[in-house]
Amino acid sequence: MTTPLPPVFRRGLAVALLLFAGLAAAQGERNPARGTKPMAEPGDTARVIVKFKASSVLTRKHALLATASAAEASEKLAARASELGGRIGLSLGSGRALDERTQVLTASGVSGATLARRLAQEADVEYAVVDHRRRALKVPNDPLYAQGPAIVGSTGGPAVGQWYLKAPTSAVLASINAAGAWDLNTGSDSIVVAVLDTGVRSEHPDLAGKLLAGYDMISNAATANDGGGRDSDASDPGDWVTTTEVNDPSSPFYHCLDPDPTTKLYVGEDSSWHGTLTSSLIGAASNNGVGMAGVSWGSKLLPVRVLGKCGGYDSDIIAGMKWAAGIAVPGLATNTTPARVLNLSLGSEGACEFGYIDAMAQLTAAKVVVVASAGNSEGLAVGTPANCPGVIAVAGLRHIGTKVGFSSLGPEVTISSPGGNCVNLSGACLYPILAATNSGTQGPAASIYSDSFNISVGTSFSAPLVSGTVALMLSQQPSLTPAAVIAALKSTARAFPTTGSDATVPQCRAPDATKQDECYCTTTTCGAGMLDAAAAVAAVSTVTAHIDATPAAPTAVQTVTLSAASSTLASGRSIASVQWTLVDAGTTGAAFVGATTGTTATLQTSTAGSFTVRATVTDDQGASGSSALTVGVAAAPAPTPTPTPTPTPTATSSGGGGGGGGAISPLALFALAAAAVALGVRRRNS
Repeated sequence: MTTPLPPVFRRGLAVALLLFAGLAAAQGERNPARGTKPMAEPGDTARVIVKFKASSVLTRKHALLATASAAEASEKLAARASELGGRIGLSLGSGRALDERTQVLTASGVSGATLARRLAQEADVEYAVVDHRRRALKVPNDPLYAQGPAIVGSTGGPAVGQWYLKAPTSAVLASINAAGAWDLNTGSDSIVVAVLDTGVRSEHPDLAGKLLAGYDMISNAATANDGGGRDSDASDPGDWVTTTEVNDPSSPFYHCLDPDPTTKLYVGEDSSWHGTLTSSLIGAASNNGVGMAGVSWGSKLLPVRVLGKCGGYDSDIIAGMKWAAGIAVPGLATNTTPARVLNLSLGSEGACEFGYIDAMAQLTAAKVVVVASAGNSEGLAVGTPANCPGVIAVAGLRHIGTKVGFSSLGPEVTISSPGGNCVNLSGACLYPILAATNSGTQGPAASIYSDSFNISVGTSFSAPLVSGTVALMLSQQPSLTPAAVIAALKSTARAFPTTGSDATVPQCRAPDATKQDECYCTTTTCGAGMLDAAAAVAAVSTVTAHIDATPAAPTAVQTVTLSAASSTLASGRSIASVQWTLVDAGTTGAAFVGATTGTTATLQTSTAGSFTVRATVTDDQGASGSSALTVGVAAAPAPTPTPTPTPTPTATSSGGGGGGGGAISPLALFALAAAAVALGVRRRNS
């Protein structure tokens, strides 16, 4: 039988095996199998910035002295590169030093990201990141971005172009700084934004190539205005309503519009081309030398037609929300290009009802972000569906950052963005929201843009600026949940101004039955602040470190495997290095076994208590984040004791004196019987 090793030897063997496994893994990484050579970047040389640890043998051996000449420093840097390259089997060139422990290294035949990952795994390397080429902030060459067309007669402008996308200035505080966000990304075609609206005019040059196959959800034929009910054609036929229709009691559109506030008469309206306007603000084809720019250039647009003549029904809107997100809708084929963002530039007064609440629960579970206009009720309460739980409600701002007169407000508002305003009471509107539209008054005609006379203003145009920003955020970090998106938008919003307008402008108050026009926003009336697209996208570009421990509830003497593999990175990035630190061993006697610079690390415990570890994760573009985890260690179970044999008592007679009682035990009887048998055997054999 094999004798068990004493516990101390078992622990020592476990440590030795773990050390061996770690060394073997490291050796395998440094010497990849044949046929697995990393892919090279054709015609390019990998450049990586490497910082050595303070304890590095290489930095001590080849120290950069302050008194060293340029030639001597170059020689030291080259020596470091040569020795480090020898370890990983690559010929490394040396570049400039950034400080005494940081320098540029180059290599051919390998990508920058791969080189950074391999160097980051070296024990004396603090970090290694790609040395990227940077350019000036991106500004699209779309002519209307910079300045609208010259104002002639009753057409043209605005002179400030797409002011709402630019970086804010002292005179124009509300601009969202989309220009700053574009240096991080301009939108991914894997992120789909659904526009639930009047449909879209796909022939517009700023929407060509941007649209996915959408759907017309309008079930009522009269409202649809296209000869039928639901179908796969999401184009906008026009939503005009004639004066005759709104005044004819037999018409389905009788009194469906608000009366003229001055004459109190019901007057018809021309086609709004509303869906084309909102779609272009989110994702117009940009940097193509044509027309305007959209917030998220690269994202795809999914038109979902839910509004027709005099609006649309909740049932069609809710069905459109679900279909757009890829949720099954009876009678319809499932959407094969589900959206991550829904823009709802629509609504009306009233509390959020269960149909929307139920739909929002499903959408949130599917990680779909819903953005809606707060409403244009001139300072009254936020309407539906913007007031529903989970919806990002967007209020409208003037160019100087005050609430624009027409915008609704209230505690349901998440954030505010430009809604357009004219400043002047006559002539050319100075700060409208320039967007793509159509010249037709009823059916479609020529593709055009709104301007200082054919103006676009309203919270209908505030919401798309937020939807486009959310698309940029998801392009940067696709794993974001709706809650994470909302948190980032709020935390990066710029503070509302408290001065700068007319001295008579009041502070916004909680909505009541009385309308309120321009007012100074507060965080309880207009949301967290003014939208800052650049800051929001930057906020989700960082690494969110996450640590998993296996087992999650270890006992003393067990080894614990730590992993940072589930950390969240921006889109297209990968983990370059992880630095593990034992923050507090507590009473556990915890200590690392093997390397502490890989995606995983191993830690050995000896006694009960708790320990705390920290992982600092760095991606291949230099962004980093850290997280700490405290793990409780239970006491090791007590060993099961070996049973002690029961001693055989001495047999005594009932009359004997020596104690032990008068009864004889079964074991004693058995022993006597065995002796008798043995005696009999001896007699037979004698």
